[in-house]
This record gives sequence, structure tokens and C-alpha cells, in this order.
Amino acid sequence: MTGRVAIIGAGPCGLGAARELSRLGHDDFVIYERSQHVGGLASSVVDPAGFTWDHGGHVVFSHFGEFDRLLQEALGDEVYEHDRSSYIRVAGRWVPYPFQNNLRHLPPKEALECLIGLIKAPGGNPDMDFSSWMEAVFGAGITRHFMRPYNFKVWATPAERMSARWIGERVSVVDYERALRSILFEEDDVSWGPNNRFLFPMVGGTGEIYRRVALRFADRIRLGHELVALDPEAKLLRFTNGRTDTYDHLISTMPLDLLVARIEGAPERIRQEAAALTHNSVYMVGIGYEQPLKDDRSWLYFPEDNAPFYRATNFAKYSPANVPDADTARYSSYMTEVSFSPWKHEPRQGLEERVERGLRAAGVVSGRPKVVSAHVETIPYGYPVPTLERDRILRTVQPWLMEHDIYSRGRFGAWRYEAGNMDHAVKMGIDAARRIIADKPEELWSL
Repeated sequence: MTGRVAIIGAGPCGLGAARELSRLGHDDFVIYERSQHVGGLASSVVDPAGFTWDHGGHVVFSHFGEFDRLLQEALGDEVYEHDRSSYIRVAGRWVPYPFQNNLRHLPPKEALECLIGLIKAPGGNPDMDFSSWMEAVFGAGITRHFMRPYNFKVWATPAERMSARWIGERVSVVDYERALRSILFEEDDVSWGPNNRFLFPMVGGTGEIYRRVALRFADRIRLGHELVALDPEAKLLRFTNGRTDTYDHLISTMPLDLLVARIEGAPERIRQEAAALTHNSVYMVGIGYEQPLKDDRSWLYFPEDNAPFYRATNFAKYSPANVPDADTARYSSYMTEVSFSPWKHEPRQGLEERVERGLRAAGVVSGRPKVVSAHVETIPYGYPVPTLERDRILRTVQPWLMEHDIYSRGRFGAWRYEAGNMDHAVKMGIDAARRIIADKPEELWSL
């Protein structure tokens, strides 16, 4: 007898698990969500000026048929399909993404430096720290002009503290012959990566996907329930509002370090290991302009210091409904992301002004258009950082949790950035449900 399944978190992973439990005919489940809305890190918000913003840069693409079916069920044909048009701002130039594949767009001095470094690069392996891996794979030029400054802006963590095992399909590894061909034949090399075509909801931002998925479970979702304590022996949950509940199996999508800190009686070694996990935090700063949408690019990267953000998304292009009255003849909008951590401080005061100046200084916005919205969302847990000790920690903590019928999954539940996209999170939730109900091995999550 499977019994009661409790799910912590109504984001992609939690809702994916709930949907699969229901599909398998198991209705004895409940979802507890800390906030007053569903979607988690994939939720969206409408600001007082009428602009829609996501909690960070999301595009919809998929590795899994299960996610495709969920998306079709939620949105049907109510999506836009886009070809990726992405660039990096370096040395006053717009270099097509991926940077290392399109060195021909750099000034001659920088292009030569990058190409010579690539030719001399000895090659790396995933056992290296990320700093050494960058130098070994790309050489000094690409590392200096793009890889090192950009990745510090993203991760807010020194590269020397990070593993290179997360790379996978996240970073284009180009050989010097391919880079040289691009330069000599003046050919752009822009098709790399799984997100070169992507979808986006017509209305409501990314969060609309999960708002619609959640409708079928509205009577099972408890909003405003933040877990404060968990007794793994009694299988008892306690929440900050004073309520309690029991479970037979628990699927948790909350950050793994916070989950372990709330477990009563957890061994000290498990607590210490989980507490050593590292994450960054992110400010999502959306700037809405009273200026017509003319920019046809999707998103842009910024390794240099003239902008505080590492990425800017041309959000009005994704869907006209992301601006007031869907009037892109009048409005445009850019959603930027600024990371911070103990290694990278970013003052909150004056952040909106710094971001808006950065958009103009980097050449994203021309002139001085009227700013009609400057909206900030603080995201305490942005990315789970793949530190050198991460895999060892997960191999210690996760088996202990599963011995107590606790499945920690999703972006921060699994703490694996390389499997941290929306489709990964949904798939992990589905697989966890199948494991609980049908004892099927999980296809995505692993240690």
C-alpha cells in the first residue's frame, strides 16, 4: 500500500509529480507551497505598470516527451515559437552566441588573441576545477575576454571553487579548426545548443504554464504553508502557520540545505554536509520603456563591467502581452539578472538606476527613452553552484533521505545545475511519482 504522498513545493517538479500521481490513479496526495502562488522559480508577476516579468530568464524547450505532453495539455497552441537570436557584448562589438564559435566578430587584436589561445590550449577533462578547465579548453584569450568574467557574473562564485563536471551541453566546446573556418570564410556558427528554437506562452509569462497545470489540483494545493520542521520517524510535517500533517512518502522540491536543516534528529554529519552546499542569489530587474519594440534579438550576455547584469532578455519580443495592453508599438521591456553572494556583493540601493544605465552603456537601448517601469524581484536561491565538493555531499545526504522515504528533487532539491531546467524539474517529479507508485527506476535523477 503506497499511502499518503506529501509534496513540498508547487513548482515544475512538484506539479509534475502531482500530475503523474493522478495519471497513475493515486489520489491520496497534497501539495504544500510556501508562497501565495504556484510556479516556484518558474512563476511570473505583473507589476503595477502592467508589465509581465518572469523570475529570471526562461525559455521553453524540451528533452522529454513527458514535458512536451504537459506543455500541450496546459497551453495547446497558445504559444509563440522563436528562433534564438542571442549575442555577447565584448570590446564594443555584438558577437553572436556562442562566443567561442564566432570570434570573427571581434576586433582583429582580440580575435587573434582568442584564436592563438585556442590553438595552444592543451585540452581539459571534467576532473579539473572550472578555472583550470577553462584555460585548458579555451586558452588564455577566450578565458580572459569572456569565460572567466562572464561566469563570475553568473555564478558569483570563484571558478577555482567549482567543478567542471556540470559542463555537458551547457558550454559549447569548439576546436580551433572550426573557429578558424568561421573567421576565414566569414561564416557565423550560431546553431549550437538545445535552445536554438524555443517556445513561450502567449499570455501570462512562463508562470502561465504552471498556473494552468495547477488548476486541476486546486483542491490539493495548500498555499502559504512553509515547512518549519520534519520528523522523519513519525513522518510528521509542521508548518509556520501551526498546521501539521503526516505522510508515507515525501517529495521535496525545497532547497536541499534548508530541508535538512528542518529535519528533527538528522545526524550531525548529514546536517554539516548539507549546510556546505553553495548557491548564488539573483535580482531580477525588469525595465519597461515607453519606446517601440524594434529589437529582434532574444537575449544578450554581458561579461564586461559596464553593466551589472550578466544577461538581458528582450521580454517584449517573447510575447507582446508582456507589455501593457500588448502594445509593442508603444512599449518595450528588458528583463535583466544580477547575481550576488558572499564573494560578489551587489548593493540593493540604487540597483534599478544602475541597471538602466547599464542597458544604455552597453548599447542595448539607444537614446534616453522614458522609463515607465523598474521592477525588482529578489530571488534568494538562484542557481545551485556545482562546487568541487558537491557530488560528495549529494552522495552522502541523498541516500540518507531516501532511507526515510524522502525524495529531494527539482532544481534545488537535487542540487544539480546540469539538470536544472524546467523540463528536467518536471521529469524528476514524474519519475519520483513513478518510483513511489510503481517502483520504477528514475530515468533522470542520479547521484
